[in-house]
Amino acid sequence: MERKLKILCFAELGEKIGKCVEISMETEITVSGLIERLIKMYPEYQHSIQSCMIAVNQKYVKVDTVIRSDDQVALIPPVSGG
Repeated sequence: MERKLKILCFAELGEKIGKCVEISMETEITVSGLIERLIKMYPEYQHSIQSCMIAVNQKYVKVDTVIRSDDQVALIPPVSGG
């Protein structure tokens, strides 16, 4: 059964591709697999996507973490300030 995974995008990336992006998924996906899919969908923002920290269920995760369709996923770009 196909499910939708909602991905929250913050800061500049959210302005570029949207604050909430949905992708279809039939099974679980790893964080690295999610990044690859997002780059295929938005190749012009490859650098922005790759530089993001990924949070799953409000915790930063590594690229081998498995994501399920009911997880909350967020892409958080690096923060700069002054």
